[in-house]
Amino acid sequence: MNVRTWGGRAAAVVLAAGIPLGLVGCQSVQTTRGGVVGVDRTQTMSRLVSEAELRQGAEQAYREEIGKERQKGAVNTDAALTQRVRAIAARLTPVTGAFRPDAPGWAWEVNVIRSDQVNAWCMPGGKIAVYTGLITKLNLSDDEIAAVMGHEIAHALREHARERASEQVTAGLVLQGGAAVLGAGQLAVDMAQLAYKVTLGLPNSRLHESEADRLGVELAARGGYDPRAAISLWKKMAANGGGKGPEWLSTHPSADTRIRDLEIYAARVVPLYEQARRGR
Repeated sequence: MNVRTWGGRAAAVVLAAGIPLGLVGCQSVQTTRGGVVGVDRTQTMSRLVSEAELRQGAEQAYREEIGKERQKGAVNTDAALTQRVRAIAARLTPVTGAFRPDAPGWAWEVNVIRSDQVNAWCMPGGKIAVYTGLITKLNLSDDEIAAVMGHEIAHALREHARERASEQVTAGLVLQGGAAVLGAGQLAVDMAQLAYKVTLGLPNSRLHESEADRLGVELAARGGYDPRAAISLWKKMAANGGGKGPEWLSTHPSADTRIRDLEIYAARVVPLYEQARRGR
């Protein structure tokens, strides 16, 4: 369901189920500053999914996922590629403060996983994984890698995972008739499982993807990477796999729509890129 309309619909369903909204505990949150790209949508979050708890769960989920890959000997196997990816991250993470003053102080971590998957992700709190297939199959430049990482970091800055987790938890309450809240008074939520699910197991909505695209090009520009590389990146993404693109792109904006949007917003932040380049 589109996140833009979810808050009102969920409230209607909760009321129909006889669950007082105060017990469900929805709240409006402004997670980030709008930046030059102007992403300033107010988000609806459940008080049952706090930022701190989800971040802690994400830490556990990340350790488990990296641990599994490490057991297979698939973590940071290419020292040069790992250094390259981490060097790009080192230029992006300090400029996250343009959107969130607290973000540069997150416990950022970047690992590269040897896999044919064309994929990358960032969990709440700044835990990043980049798959070698993304870079090698698409022959990405540093600017294009920065576009990918900026996009994934933007999801974390906007707390899209928490927004989807709030939807999941609220939907669970509705299905249970509110018993978890009205009965025991506490909702037992496995935050690690929830963090994993909303980061790796569920597709982002088109709204979330558009927001991450726009913030991502600004992050790249502020880090001194050409934001227009996002356009060539997504052209490569669309062409990957015989023109259909990776399966996970099926829920994303169409390639043409995405590229048109990126052309507009990349052009808007080119002055930031030029300023960053002059300062290096």
